[in-house]
Amino acid sequence: MKKLATLVLIFFFTFSFAQENSIGEISIEGNKRTKAAFLKRLAFVKEGSVLDSTKITSDVRRLKLLASVANVEYKLEFEANGKYHLTYIIEENFAIIPGLNISTDNNGEFAFRTSIFDFNFLGRNQIIGGFYARDVFDSYGAFWEAPNLFTRKLGIGINYQNLISQEPVFFDNGDDVNYKFANKAFEIKLQYEPNFHNRLELGLNIGSEDYNFLEGNLPNGIPRQLHANKVAVVGEYEYNNINIFYQYQSGFRSILTYRIVTGTSGENDLLRNFFIGRNDFEYFKRIGNRGNWANRLRLAYASNDTSPFAPFAVDNQLNIRGAGNTIDRGTAAIVFNTEYRQTLYEKNWFVLQANAFVDTGTWRTPGGDLSELIDGSTIKFYPGLGIRFIHKRIFNAVFRLDYGYGIGDKATNGIVFGIGQYF
Repeated sequence: MKKLATLVLIFFFTFSFAQENSIGEISIEGNKRTKAAFLKRLAFVKEGSVLDSTKITSDVRRLKLLASVANVEYKLEFEANGKYHLTYIIEENFAIIPGLNISTDNNGEFAFRTSIFDFNFLGRNQIIGGFYARDVFDSYGAFWEAPNLFTRKLGIGINYQNLISQEPVFFDNGDDVNYKFANKAFEIKLQYEPNFHNRLELGLNIGSEDYNFLEGNLPNGIPRQLHANKVAVVGEYEYNNINIFYQYQSGFRSILTYRIVTGTSGENDLLRNFFIGRNDFEYFKRIGNRGNWANRLRLAYASNDTSPFAPFAVDNQLNIRGAGNTIDRGTAAIVFNTEYRQTLYEKNWFVLQANAFVDTGTWRTPGGDLSELIDGSTIKFYPGLGIRFIHKRIFNAVFRLDYGYGIGDKATNGIVFGIGQYF
């Protein structure tokens, strides 16, 4: 009898504790365009769940990753019958964003890319938009992504791009040849997010590539025209443990992207089947109240190691600020970017931020050995300074201006302008 009474008593207290520590109702406040039902759908904490502050904190971090959300707080209020009322307080971003990147093209003339994207289409954080670019020739593209279309975890992305540019191709004799490069491609992919730390994508890309000779000293055996129809399996895996507080970030993120290209055709082997893989490792740390240390290590590899039509470029907008517009190419790369960001002024929605950075990297040249990545023969080293104008209530509204100064033989320097943090 004593054992039975003890078990009954334990059950009673356990049941009472569960009743007193559960979520009775969940509310969303502060959202104007984002649908409350969508936010509740993303959250792991549901009405009737046992009260767990760790899970609530995790949901807060998850919601902060949304393009439509600038910041999230929560409050708990005790109700009758042993229930708690959980309220997520949303500070919403303006998410219809125009974009503009300005640079010089490979003719030394004016080049630009303009775009407009809605990162909160239908109030469900779907992405829809497109771009137009002028880089000697005209390019355009259109995108639609709905990461949570089918379920809280499963979505879809579709895009079409028609990219045309003047591309320099570098050869062993030191000459470079300019080609008109045209890449038309349609891509569809599935997106799966098992939890807010992990995200996977798997897709199919169908397209064509054309190279047409424009100018330069064409080496013997290199054709004036190349064409290939391509089918590629594309994928991405992201591990994200970043905590965001307005312009500040802390934590670690890893983004692996890969592309397996097949189905080529033509009279040459220069655009043959190959594999491309790239992994970005990013680490951010808050320094005091106004500082942020940001780091990115990029490792890249392509199996078409002998083709001069190499996939990885040394470029202002991609990896080395101040280097210029596509000054070299490679079939493997190690790039490290590190910068310190300091908030100089902050008032309401506006932030003025300065940064000091070092961009450095090495490349394997077409036909070269992997040892080139560590022997120093292809190293680029560019320290520099920059400034940021940030709007805290508009998604990714970071207007950046950087000046990179190259150190070493044949080094250059220059200004890089863009929207969004460099990484």
